[in-house]
Amino acid sequence: MAEEKQVKSDRKFPAVERCNSTGREKNTVVADMDGTLLRGRSSFPYFALVAFEVGGILRLLFLLVASPFAGILYYFVSECAGVQVLIFATLVGMKVSDIESVARAVLPKFYSMDLHPESWRVFSSCGKRCVLTANPRIMVEPFLKEYLGADLIMGTEIGTYKGRATGFVRRPGVLVGSAKAAALRKTFGETSPEIGLGDRKTDFPFMELCQESYLVPSNTEVEAVTRDKLPKPVVFHDGRLVQKPTPFLALIIILWMPVGFLLACLRIAAGALLPMPLVYYAFWALGVRVTVKGTPPPPAQKSIGQSGVLFICSHRTLLDPVFLSTALGRPIAAVTYSVSRLSEFLSPIKTVRLTRERATDASMIKKLLEEGDLVICPEGTTCREPFLLRFSALFAELTDQIVPVAMANRMSMFHGTTARGWKGMDPFYFFMNPSPAYEVTYLSKLPYELTCSAGKSSHDVANYIQRVIAASLSYECTSFTRKDKYRALAGNDGTVPEKPAAAENKVMGC
Repeated sequence: MAEEKQVKSDRKFPAVERCNSTGREKNTVVADMDGTLLRGRSSFPYFALVAFEVGGILRLLFLLVASPFAGILYYFVSECAGVQVLIFATLVGMKVSDIESVARAVLPKFYSMDLHPESWRVFSSCGKRCVLTANPRIMVEPFLKEYLGADLIMGTEIGTYKGRATGFVRRPGVLVGSAKAAALRKTFGETSPEIGLGDRKTDFPFMELCQESYLVPSNTEVEAVTRDKLPKPVVFHDGRLVQKPTPFLALIIILWMPVGFLLACLRIAAGALLPMPLVYYAFWALGVRVTVKGTPPPPAQKSIGQSGVLFICSHRTLLDPVFLSTALGRPIAAVTYSVSRLSEFLSPIKTVRLTRERATDASMIKKLLEEGDLVICPEGTTCREPFLLRFSALFAELTDQIVPVAMANRMSMFHGTTARGWKGMDPFYFFMNPSPAYEVTYLSKLPYELTCSAGKSSHDVANYIQRVIAASLSYECTSFTRKDKYRALAGNDGTVPEKPAAAENKVMGC
């Protein structure tokens, strides 16, 4: 019996490419996650994301130092022991609510970039979808349920005490090997799921309980599922890191941050203290690339009663108006809704806070246009992906002198926006990138026949400008709003309580 059992455990399963996915609507599939649904077999990058986004650079350093020990245990003791070390180093002492927040707002973006095409073909074809994983369930559940349509997730359960993770796991422990098979038996009883998907020998115990099982080869290089074929596009996501942090990249981030912070301070000082005509050249000397396309209109001449031009920009970071001013070589006033007091203090441009009271804001914007040119980002919030959010239509009612501006940027290490964190650090994180870049494209001035004065509704004008900017950037227009973003990422509607303050402030973007 022992010999028969060993032979059975070592038998080869057919490759996942041989699985027929047609007519599987009534079937149940049970799949592993790392190396199966995802191409990568290592869970370190996702633990590193949680460590950095919740615990900061010191927690990431702690995880990086502990990871070699976890690797030794993984290869020479057991997979269970190695995963336990990663869980402890990452989660110990963290608030459970913070872990849940990162799992909802940060991890889905990175998981979706690593989806295995063949595994997804089989997984998506089945009517009932289940996942067995050694990863903490709290980390993977939002992605698997919301983006992959999983019905059941069986993962490692973390220990908690008074709302914080203890770093240890609850019974039956880390879900690997026979523990996966036991969880499958407990859930399905005597019923055998139709399809099992795994990628390593420790998956064999649960795969052998399925009617059909297929192996995802680990030595085959395959391209991840492309953005247009994802089951659900990731429009909104949060977090500071641009790339998935492998151990080597995590080390680079840790070493770069002190240098990057000093460089960011220097770049911000150059933008805030130098005359605007010189900022463009100072940025280039400090490694910040600013590319200008198109021809902007000349400044408004107040001496002859000429009103200012209203620049309508796509919104990528709170620095959009600053880089528009840099491209023009002169400061342009801007309107904003919510920025930190630190950003206000550092800002090189004048901006007026919106009150969200329509009549008050309209009067304020008209007054600013009488004084000169003005920039508005009608999306009301930033979006990192190639999408444009719905444009608020108020601006179209206030002037016919409208110039659309397509703003695009590039960040290689850190995102310069946040929905969950302190916005005061947004400009620092943007300028902490080794070589951040902005591209400012001036589009044609809105023709008179397409303005409100010519009979167009403000919504028609706003939608038209949204389409023009989107076409220039090869972005997609959406009807999502600021509230949609903050509900998805932060669990609120993005409303910021106003404190008594003067309406006019110096701020850094909008």
